Amino acid sequence: MAVPGDPPNGTPEGIGGGDDEFRSDDHRPDEFRSVVFDEDFVRAARLQEYSAQERMGEHARAVRSRSFWSTGAAPRTSTPGRGARQGMLLVLLIATAFAVAVYMGLRNPYVPAPAGHTEPLSSTVVPLAPPSPVPGGRPADLYADSPAADYRVGAAGITLPAVRRTAHFTDAQIVTALSIAKDYLVQSSLDPDILSGAASRPVRVLLDPDQLAQFDRSMTSPSGDGRHAATGWLVRFDPGTAVVADPRVRVGGTLAYEELTPDTLVVITDHTFVYAVRPATGAPADDGASLFTVRRELRMRFDREDLAARRAELAAAYVMAGPQDCSADPAGGFRPLLAGAGPTTVGPAPSDPYAGGDPRRTAGLCGVLAQPQGQPQSQSTGQPQSQSPGQSQPRLPAPAAGPLSPAP
Repeated sequence: MAVPGDPPNGTPEGIGGGDDEFRSDDHRPDEFRSVVFDEDFVRAARLQEYSAQERMGEHARAVRSRSFWSTGAAPRTSTPGRGARQGMLLVLLIATAFAVAVYMGLRNPYVPAPAGHTEPLSSTVVPLAPPSPVPGGRPADLYADSPAADYRVGAAGITLPAVRRTAHFTDAQIVTALSIAKDYLVQSSLDPDILSGAASRPVRVLLDPDQLAQFDRSMTSPSGDGRHAATGWLVRFDPGTAVVADPRVRVGGTLAYEELTPDTLVVITDHTFVYAVRPATGAPADDGASLFTVRRELRMRFDREDLAARRAELAAAYVMAGPQDCSADPAGGFRPLLAGAGPTTVGPAPSDPYAGGDPRRTAGLCGVLAQPQGQPQSQSTGQPQSQSPGQSQPRLPAPAAGPLSPAP
């Protein structure tokens, strides 16, 4: 008897046995037995079947794609679920924040801080004339009878002060600035190649790039115009006049620092360098040396970029050096008066106010080198000469220690 639903003439040959093919037996395992269509699997499906009520609408589709805004717990209605509402609220908040940022930017436009400008060096170099012939002798004896007897030798005489952080600079940043200043003093005042005029690069590499053009011009075309004196940047002897007789230069002085602005640190160095020199020509004699003293007060500025690059901005230099002749221009290099020599002129070289070109800003500046008590006189005379009228010993401010007050 035919089963309802079977073909009238029976099952055609060559056609499988219908449902029997999908039934599992001992010889064929069910391929879908491991698949479990639980609730989590259904919720994770990308397609979701519309409810009967939703399918009653005209041109309604049978299924809809799930949005990542919605959650599986959302009711199957046309109203967005809680996840969708949270997503739309998040988008609204982002849009509002962006609109507020644009509005505030238009109302209060950002004005970038002005880039720091490096000022050129302003220098003053004053020659000191001796009141009497210059004493000569062996370097060790000259040092022992001079005020430099207690000075240290070389870089050991440049000591760093106690460091305390400022409002905007840390201890480490202040130590870095002081170390750079010391390096500059060592290279510009103690390097033998610098002293002889054979090199300038050891000083150049420590300067801010904005000052390199001024430095190069000072080295190639020195001038006493207050901007381009080579001796304002470094200590240099005229190679045709004198050379260093003893490399053990005596040094004494102080370093001090202050915070000028929240982004600028200032270091002031005040040191006296005492050199034993001898004539550049002729056979050197054991007792033919003499002392030459240079007092350098330098003002260096450091911004945060300078500290990171380990360089300095040399803002100002005040230098006194002697014994020298007042008529000599010390801008290109110092010309010491050597053992037994005395001043050849009473005053500085004459200045012509009607002459063209750059005026010498240090015109008329010349001092008298004080004769320290106990220092031996030259063998040619036992009494110091009287001081010329109109010449007085210049006075430097007392060396400061620790933080300084801002300069006017």
